Amino acid sequence: MTTEELTFNVEKALEEIRPFLNSDGGDIKLVSIEENKHVKVRLEGACTACSVNQMTLKAGVETTIKKYAPQIESVVNIA
Repeated sequence: MTTEELTFNVEKALEEIRPFLNSDGGDIKLVSIEENKHVKVRLEGACTACSVNQMTLKAGVETTIKKYAPQIESVVNIA
């Protein structure tokens, strides 16, 4: 998978999860993809102060990204 295809697939995954985050007053932005296997995102809005944002990141965001791009090994939130 090319870098462009990987970025497209990760963005597609974020589009799938974004409505759930938006409904709680939050959002998510792709910051970077490093070595084609580590994704950095930025949780925004209400998600930044949410007490369960790490659970959302792992259970929701990472799972969805891996569905679209199985080679991704980790997803981290940067502040």
